[in-house]
Amino acid sequence: MFLNEIDPKPVKPITSHPMYTVDVFAEEKYTGNQLAVFRNASDLTTETMQRIAREMNYSETTFILSDEPWNEGYDVRIFTPEGELPFAGHPTLGTAYVILSEIIDTPVDRVTLNLKIGRIPVSVREENGNRLLWMEQRPPMFGRTFEPAEVAPIIGLEPKDIDPQLPVQEVSTGLPFVIVPIRPEGGLRRAKRDPDAFEAFAKKYGKDMIYMFSAKPRDPKNHLAVRMFTRFVTMPEDPATGSACGCLGGYLVEHGYMGEESIDLRVEQGYEMGRPSLLRLSSCRKSGTIRVCVGGRVIMVSRGHLL
Repeated sequence: MFLNEIDPKPVKPITSHPMYTVDVFAEEKYTGNQLAVFRNASDLTTETMQRIAREMNYSETTFILSDEPWNEGYDVRIFTPEGELPFAGHPTLGTAYVILSEIIDTPVDRVTLNLKIGRIPVSVREENGNRLLWMEQRPPMFGRTFEPAEVAPIIGLEPKDIDPQLPVQEVSTGLPFVIVPIRPEGGLRRAKRDPDAFEAFAKKYGKDMIYMFSAKPRDPKNHLAVRMFTRFVTMPEDPATGSACGCLGGYLVEHGYMGEESIDLRVEQGYEMGRPSLLRLSSCRKSGTIRVCVGGRVIMVSRGHLL
């Protein structure tokens, strides 16, 4: 009896989900901030998504629930290894890139993501032969201020390293960050996260993320250098933080840092981690409201399937 004459044994279909890794805010492969993206994820439970995010162990992992749009947008959930987020910057741009390049058949210049925080539009612009993705974040909300002496120990610097002309202030466009202005000679590159001091600060104020900026970038083509520390062991520092950059844009306009009501900046991040990143930041005040947009390049690194 030949093999092809034997009745095949029924095999249960294997459910798989297309997955991708992309580098966001990257000028070339293996720079920027890494992101894992999974498609057709509506059958995955929250617990499974969280376990996958821990398995990937990137700063964030996203799940596109369906290839079919709903309410003129695509439902997306964002997870860190620690938990789910209502909004985050580089996951929004990276996921939009996957939707534009892998799901939508016809070229479009705009896509909307339905996130926990609400609908976030992402637009496509061409610049010098490169495709840049831009997201418009919610208008910034300004929270409490902190004394430099309270924050300096967390970042391994002295209070004198923090610019006294600007406040240390919490800002949110959907995810809150404590913005810390570092003097150009204040040593942003020397900053070093102190986990014990951070834990004490988080316990007292409930703040998990600190975003520092300085007007002394490494690349003279750029305007600002930034770093972002968190209190989480799984992600002590982030190589590129789009949501925080949007908060920074609102902060700069609110406090007149550039002396204008409108700014258009190149912001570098991630050099200390070996993941140099470039974020584009545009912010302006119109009719009393601050509008914030953050953009950058996204580069596909790999494709595969989750079995």
